Parts: sequence; structure tokens; C-alpha cells
Amino acid sequence: MSSSSTSLHPAPTPTHGAPAPTGPAHDSCDDVTADGAAWLASAETYPRSALTHWRSRPGAPAVLPCGSAFDVVSVPAVFGRRMLDRLWEEGPGSGPVAAHRGRVLLFAAPGTAQRLPALLEWEEWGGGTEVPPVLCHGTGDAVTVPPLAATGPGGRLESRWLVAPGTRHPWLPGPEVILWACVRAARSAASSAVRVSIFPGGDQSAKVYDVSRRR
Repeated sequence: MSSSSTSLHPAPTPTHGAPAPTGPAHDSCDDVTADGAAWLASAETYPRSALTHWRSRPGAPAVLPCGSAFDVVSVPAVFGRRMLDRLWEEGPGSGPVAAHRGRVLLFAAPGTAQRLPALLEWEEWGGGTEVPPVLCHGTGDAVTVPPLAATGPGGRLESRWLVAPGTRHPWLPGPEVILWACVRAARSAASSAVRVSIFPGGDQSAKVYDVSRRR
């Protein structure tokens, strides 16, 4: 890709079923709804057994396979915050998003993990713009996701939902949308020295992204 085409990244056009962006909010969106839990469980071989287990331990994290219901793109926390800001302020919004052990997990459309690395490598960043390590989890991988319900301040620091699953068929961004967010976030990082943590305690004014009022 030429440097001239790199500079032209219009906001992705929302596809059918994509959320209507309302912008970031300070309201909490920590708890997964029953429909959202059913969607997460659909990634398992035995969804009903998974749901039964989660209901007995709503405060425990879960390990889910990727590649069927969703892929997951994992980025460092600060960069992930910038990606979310760009997605919600300038783009089509996001699918479910979690924070876990210093990284942001963006749930993406199946197949994203296979295509995104090539798109990132193809992109000519230039101008001192850099993208931190992006981990793509797809078929054959598994990720740890936060508990279905918030577990209090202690648990929130390590693992929590920023955009909790709320429907059985959430809209999920594809590789092109994730690439667009990476480009915008990288440019934002290059032009700003401000570092803001998404985690409570590090910054009490940190934003989370509440989509419950749109459902």
C-alpha cells in the first residue's frame, strides 16, 4: 500500500446490524445479560452445560474457544482505549469488549484473526507511527473472559467488561474495521503524550462504553 493511500482511511460504513454509535459514556456496563451469556455459550461444544456452570459461579472468569462464534483481538490497555475511542467517536461502534490483565480484548467477526495480521503488515505506517503487539485469537485458540457479573472493585481491576454482551446476535467488527481503528489509534498516540488508564483506581474518570440504552 502506498503512503498516499495509507493517509486516506475514511470511517468504516456501518453494515446491516451494526450498532448506531452513541459515543462513550461513563455509565458502567459490567454485567452480561441472559441473551449475552447465551451468545458467549454458543462458542462452546455444549452451550447448555456451559450456561449451567456459569450460573452456579457467576463471579468466576470463563475460558472460551475462538473461531466459531467470534475471534478476539488483544491489544495493550492504553492502545485499546484509543481504539475504542476512535470506534465510538468516528466509526461504527464495537462489539463486546473486555479488559483482562492489562490488555483489551475486542470481540471480532470469525476470520478476523486470520486476515488482520496480513493487513497490519501491509499497512505503511510511517511518520513515527507505531502499533504495539496485536494478538489475534482464532480457530484453535481460547481466551479468558471476565465473569458474567461484576465482582466488586478488587476483581474489576484485573478482569471486567467494558462493553458487555447484551444480545444473542451482537454485531462484530471485521478485520478492515479493526485495522481502521488501529491506524487511527496509532496516529492519536503519535500526536499525544497523554497516557490514560482504562482501569478504575488508575483514573477514576476513565470511560467505559455503555450500549444498554440502545437495546
